Amino acid sequence: MRKRLVRHGNSRAIVIDKTLMELVGLDEDGEVQLTVEGDSLVIVPVRKPDSREAKFERALHESLEKYADVYRRLAE
Repeated sequence: MRKRLVRHGNSRAIVIDKTLMELVGLDEDGEVQLTVEGDSLVIVPVRKPDSREAKFERALHESLEKYADVYRRLAE
């Protein structure tokens, strides 16, 4: 699919049609991850983690913060 860049203030934007947004599961407030692979710009919808994944991530971060000194010493 070819799209033309449009002016948005001092920047440029790509308008994503409603049909395409629905196809990839994006809503109006959706968030996307932009990455560059070679000379390509890759746009991927950011998925909200399910509650189990979110709980695991929170527990992991809490553990990393709580035991940061121990992990640093073990790494040495």
